[in-house]
Amino acid sequence: MSTSSVSKGCFVFKPGPKKRKCTAGIEEYFVDGSDGCGYGRERFNICQRLWEKIKMDTEILQDDLNEKILDSLLDFIKKSTLSFQSRTDDWTSRMRASEIPTAALVLGVNVPDHDMTFQSLSDLLKNSVTPFAVSVQAKECAALKHLMQRVLERLMGVGVSVEEDEEDSGIHLPQKRVSCSISALCRWYKTVTKKHAMKSPDKTCSENGFSQSPPIVVIFKDFEAFNPQVLQDFILICNRYIHELPLIFVFGIATSPSTIQHMLPHSVSSLLCIELFQSLSCTQHLATVIDKLILTSQFHFKLSGKVLQVLLSIFLYHDFSVRNFVKGLQLALLEHFHSQPLSVLCCKKQEALHYAQKLSHKDVEMVRQLPSFMRYVETQEPQEQVQLLTSDDRVKEVCQMLLKGLRKYHKNYYPILRCLHSLTASLPKYPLGKQIRELHISCLEKNVWETNEYESAMQLLRLLAKDELVAALRKCADILKPGKTKKMKSALQQLEDYIVRFEQLDSMSIESLSGEEVTSPGKDLQKKTDLFQLQKTLLEMKGSRRTKKMSPFEILRNETLDFIDGLVRSHLTPPELQPLNEVCYYSSSGVLRRHLNATPRTSIQTALSHPFYYLQNESLKTDAGTVSSAAPDICIVYKLHLECGRLINLYDWLEAYATVVSAAEGKDPDAEDYGKVDELKHARFIQSVSELEFLGFVKSTKQKTDHVARLTWGGC
Repeated sequence: MSTSSVSKGCFVFKPGPKKRKCTAGIEEYFVDGSDGCGYGRERFNICQRLWEKIKMDTEILQDDLNEKILDSLLDFIKKSTLSFQSRTDDWTSRMRASEIPTAALVLGVNVPDHDMTFQSLSDLLKNSVTPFAVSVQAKECAALKHLMQRVLERLMGVGVSVEEDEEDSGIHLPQKRVSCSISALCRWYKTVTKKHAMKSPDKTCSENGFSQSPPIVVIFKDFEAFNPQVLQDFILICNRYIHELPLIFVFGIATSPSTIQHMLPHSVSSLLCIELFQSLSCTQHLATVIDKLILTSQFHFKLSGKVLQVLLSIFLYHDFSVRNFVKGLQLALLEHFHSQPLSVLCCKKQEALHYAQKLSHKDVEMVRQLPSFMRYVETQEPQEQVQLLTSDDRVKEVCQMLLKGLRKYHKNYYPILRCLHSLTASLPKYPLGKQIRELHISCLEKNVWETNEYESAMQLLRLLAKDELVAALRKCADILKPGKTKKMKSALQQLEDYIVRFEQLDSMSIESLSGEEVTSPGKDLQKKTDLFQLQKTLLEMKGSRRTKKMSPFEILRNETLDFIDGLVRSHLTPPELQPLNEVCYYSSSGVLRRHLNATPRTSIQTALSHPFYYLQNESLKTDAGTVSSAAPDICIVYKLHLECGRLINLYDWLEAYATVVSAAEGKDPDAEDYGKVDELKHARFIQSVSELEFLGFVKSTKQKTDHVARLTWGGC
């Protein structure tokens, strides 16, 4: 190879050492900072499996719950499509032909859950009805031209130019861009359907099941958030092309169907053929999620009463979002497996027993320090206590036994919980709660049979008629039938025996039930008597009521309810009393509340008053109530402003700031330039004050020159 260079040579560049990427795997975050905390990878894998199970089960539940309403929507859209294709000349058809079919889908105020529903609807439409289904949101459609642009771009798959912008810019647009108008959409639709008809001239439907003239479905996800004028103009324009375009609208409504009347005048709403669709309420959806994910022994991870109460409070008082509730459950799952080293035992039975057998000495010491295990040790014989405190092998054996006992506890707990709820859910005033989650929380926190509500419920149950009681007992028997433990099978057998005995009461003769005829002392009251005789008769009546003989039904009813009460006392004990409950139960409600219930002002005040809390810089560590001179400027300015009154003199504030910053620079306090304000300090101070004003701590005021007003009081 020839070269024209002045000198020829071969230069060897020794490659430098390749830098290893120090990116730790996600599972490494499960290893605690303390030495010897093992099973980080295993805990991560178990957590990931449970996370995926939550996600998959939630999606299946969502599809099952939305199946009915989505099928109704599909039927409505298919019928509307048929009406487009088979229009007749009668007056009714002509009137209906001038209206745009519209589905008003009322989804409720749980707005974060709407995306999943609309995604499912869009997928179903594209799979079975039409490939022309688009969704729009209010935030991207502030004006009519933006709404038209979004609809056309998502339908046609090409760029759409707004005519006003095209005229103003004077730039020649590429050929792939089309004008933003419904007439352009009509031309495109005719071209597409014509190509489709040429490909399959003899078929009424394509391979995907689409008709030769599939409808164009426009989904307005957040109908209430749209500008009413934009919607009105869009509907009026679309109505002019209804004979050329088979348009169908879907309105996603969060509040009430009357919103349509408030946003659209009669002249516009009369152009729509509206049909109402009501989705399942979010509270019913939540009850199903809790039933499938929490009230089951198949899901090994559990929530304590306080943690579950935090998640329910956020749901009921903030957003009604089942999606956010599930995210909170996943966060609790992540926190539990990250913070609890022994959570490696929170898995399937054989896997948990295997890990229990392989526990290291340090892990065994962690087991010994668990409060529930310490209580268990205290209940054992002295010789057994010594073994549990000195022998690691003995602790491993006991751990396996206790893990089996914990699983049996859960398998017995949930069926009895459902039985008790089934018996008490229909009682007046719902003494134990209308929803099973309320009863579950009560059972998690205390002995439910010691509460006044439980006593009230049992008193009401003792007043039930035979038909009502037998029907309730049959429901309990159906709940206990899937139970596989010996105790549940025994309870089912006894319950069925009681039901048979109740049924046998019907075959008893009326004479045997009535017993001997009892003369009523009340007959004496009909005779003429004096005051003394009246008092004596009333006392006799009172005594006869006390010693009244109970009927066979009342005796059997009390016996049955005593049996139910015994099941409750045996199987609904709080999980805190179960040894090794810390392995499965997450109880850090405060941590969960801090993550989910954000308090921006408190967080900002903490960051400004104690920057070490977030920055973790040793130079920022100070005593309570003080701030380091090395802290960020905004922290210094914030701390100084706390020492001022309602109005703050900017010049005094600046001088105090300059003094603190001079100390941070290490200047001699006796020097002449110590505490003097230069241009750089002045600029830094102005920026910090502007940031405080942006955060809402101060604002400018006209009451005094060169002063600002303080807006917040009380630090953190």
